[in-house]
Amino acid sequence: MESQYQSKLSSLPLGSFRYYDTLGSTNNEALAWAANGAPDLSLIVADEQTRGRGRMDRKWFTPPHSALAMSLILRPTPIERAHPSRMTGLLALSLAESLLELGLNPQIKWPNDVLLSGRKLAGILVESSWIGDKLDALVLGMGVNVLKASVPSTDELIFPATSIETELGQPVERAELLRKILTRVLDWRPNLGTDAFLNAWGENLAYHGQQVQVEEGGGKTLTGEVLGLKSDGSLLLRDEHGKSVTVHFGEVHLRPLA
Repeated sequence: MESQYQSKLSSLPLGSFRYYDTLGSTNNEALAWAANGAPDLSLIVADEQTRGRGRMDRKWFTPPHSALAMSLILRPTPIERAHPSRMTGLLALSLAESLLELGLNPQIKWPNDVLLSGRKLAGILVESSWIGDKLDALVLGMGVNVLKASVPSTDELIFPATSIETELGQPVERAELLRKILTRVLDWRPNLGTDAFLNAWGENLAYHGQQVQVEEGGGKTLTGEVLGLKSDGSLLLRDEHGKSVTVHFGEVHLRPLA
């Protein structure tokens, strides 16, 4: 499998590449590698994760031979230091556009999921490392349910899930999918600070114009209509009183109203 990834990714300007048959967490490994000098655009891929994690340390299911588990290390440019909160959108949009190319209709569920048919297909976890007050590295981690076997059992799910194979009706090669995603990351990266990037991210947003419920930390619940994104990637809602409300990244859960 490693040689398959190396072959598919050989045309991309990666800093370095590491593949693991089994790994605890690609993000943990990437953070450690970044601290030890990994160059920009270094990539980690694991066939299986035994301690994969999502936002707020939730367990991420990554069985062998069925999912895409990857973490990309970026040494931030000045623009990226100015817009670190757009990094989740960079990875989500790159995946969404790759799925569109396959004939699927993805949506980005703010803040960090990608959906197909209203079901969770992928989760994104962006983490950072600092030297003093300087942002030293960004780790863009993502898990994608590619084959049917990658989807957890229903009793393990917080939100309904699906796979590319289920939605497409046929299997997809994980290495080729990763090549598509990374190609789009490279295309969008120089434009991260532009309105064009923010607009493309917003155009793929799930529940746009629909009523949603947002559960914030401390048990606070907010209901409103999804209007779009603010410049920092925060979610903009219209509440029941017609007032615009900004929902920031953090301990939030977003669901459509039934």
